[in-house]
Amino acid sequence: MSEKKINKITYKIYFNDRLKQVSFHGEQTHPLYIQVTYERKSIFFKSYYFELLSKPHYLLKIPGVGEKGPAVADCIEKEKQVIEFIIEKHKDDFSLDLFRGAYLYYSKDLCDIFQGGFIQYMHTFFWDEGSPALGDVVLYGCKDVIAFDVLRSFERSFKPELYKKLVGNALYYAPPYIPVYGFMQELHRWPTKMLSVMEMNNQETILKFSEYLLKRYSDEDAATILKQVADWQKYW
Repeated sequence: MSEKKINKITYKIYFNDRLKQVSFHGEQTHPLYIQVTYERKSIFFKSYYFELLSKPHYLLKIPGVGEKGPAVADCIEKEKQVIEFIIEKHKDDFSLDLFRGAYLYYSKDLCDIFQGGFIQYMHTFFWDEGSPALGDVVLYGCKDVIAFDVLRSFERSFKPELYKKLVGNALYYAPPYIPVYGFMQELHRWPTKMLSVMEMNNQETILKFSEYLLKRYSDEDAATILKQVADWQKYW
């Protein structure tokens, strides 16, 4: 489907027609896979971004208008970016084993990783506040809805004291989902609203993130959040 050769390394992004078709936001398609070839050896693995962008919360459902989801082309473009980044980064010490590990590391979306823990935090928060049904709605409903959008709805609906407590406690009891997602929204637009580990290893992005935090948090809290993001794997 899409094949490219860089420094004796060839990669191909393709539909794996050996597997059954799956639904990608209502459209039946074979799963997207990656093949990387080096020194006549190849590795094959499923596309991380195909799995990520096929999640229900990436499908926009607008009452009276209809539904709209990401395209497979969006997955392919994200794959190209991370694959070529890894090849360039390891052009002097490349191996297939190294590539496999680097791909698993750099492709991950921090917003997706932190969302699960943040949902768990909100579930516990509302139970502690005496609203267990609301906590359960968050726990089960956020499987199909972006948690940050739910949080913004709470801001418009809750009394200021309750919302302030919800957000304030999150700094200490939840993954750094709120600052990471808020920062991501300044960089990306739907349908690729994500912030990869690859991006967060870029010094320019780290500087922008630090500036973003310092505008919204105290120096001490900004430093805490930066450390939490640096330790992202403990939330994985």
